[in-house]
Amino acid sequence: MIEISAPGKLFISGEYAVVEPGHPAVIVAVDQFVTVTLEKAQGEGSIQSEQYRSIPVRWTRKNNELVLDIRENPFHYILEAIRLTEKYAQEQGAPLSFYHLKVTSELDNANGRKYGLGSSGAVTVATVKALNEFYHLELDNEKIFKLSALAHLAVQGNGSCGDIAASCYGGWIAFSTFNHPWVKEQLNHLTLHQLLNSDWPSLMIEPLPVPKQLRLLIGWTGSPASTSDLVDQVHQSKGNKELSYQSFLAESKVCVNQMIHGFKTNDIRTIQTALRKNRELLLQLTDLTGVIIETPALKKLCDLAEQFGGAAKSSGAGGGDCGIVLFKQKSGILPLVSAWEKQEITPLPLHVYFYGGQEHEESKR
Repeated sequence: MIEISAPGKLFISGEYAVVEPGHPAVIVAVDQFVTVTLEKAQGEGSIQSEQYRSIPVRWTRKNNELVLDIRENPFHYILEAIRLTEKYAQEQGAPLSFYHLKVTSELDNANGRKYGLGSSGAVTVATVKALNEFYHLELDNEKIFKLSALAHLAVQGNGSCGDIAASCYGGWIAFSTFNHPWVKEQLNHLTLHQLLNSDWPSLMIEPLPVPKQLRLLIGWTGSPASTSDLVDQVHQSKGNKELSYQSFLAESKVCVNQMIHGFKTNDIRTIQTALRKNRELLLQLTDLTGVIIETPALKKLCDLAEQFGGAAKSSGAGGGDCGIVLFKQKSGILPLVSAWEKQEITPLPLHVYFYGGQEHEESKR
């Protein structure tokens, strides 16, 4: 049996701007996981997810294509990840097989409400990684990212795929998305093998060194938001304010590059200053588009954090979900946790996740 886990993610800076190619973000992988298990089967396979509390969905093959035995299914990301990875496997000459695939997730709470940790990205990555092992494809992180990104975009249609990068690489990363129209156009002309081996314009995934005294605290306001819906709303609203939107993009790029520089020079104060600036830019984006990114609960979360010496902002699409705080060392964390709990803000017991224990290497830098 094969068992693969992929971590969730949180955006630290660069939200919204990151959906435009070449505009960077800083993202972190966190130690809550989606786990996919694969077990070889004969004659037919199945897919099961504890998230849906359902019996397994059975599947078979017709002309080497996976066919479900029901019309409606909740497994769109998994199925697209399977379709593309198996297409790649066939290009490599690997015979297709049957298997039972099961998904378990820690990225939602006990009631199934999302924390905003990128569950769809993580399940896509975990599925690709499990099939990579099952079919002995020997894909590296970059190719796993590219396959997962293709699957994700086929289902969702928008987004930066930064959550996929965090789930693939772990730790803290600097990321900018690729030219989506270029990649979609190449799909019409290239094999998957050729596309995965191509340089994708504007794509950047760079693991960042972590200042030893940097501390990340995460609070959840209990209001899950749809990233794809909010991204769509921002894009629909920006139309007749294009100059202001371009100004937002330019300022976001400067701000995030300043943060990346702070990581590379071990300068926590620079990182915190950039985080506060990014919060200001997102508030300006709300003024520009009318889309509420920092809800009253997230504002309370951030304002309390500032009182206790942290730099804070919403994480990801906003509209609810998580806020993040960056501290230098641990001072102020416990008093802030108490203040949050009085305001019904839930501190999440999450830590940065590194594949292969890299955190020890990072902390020595």
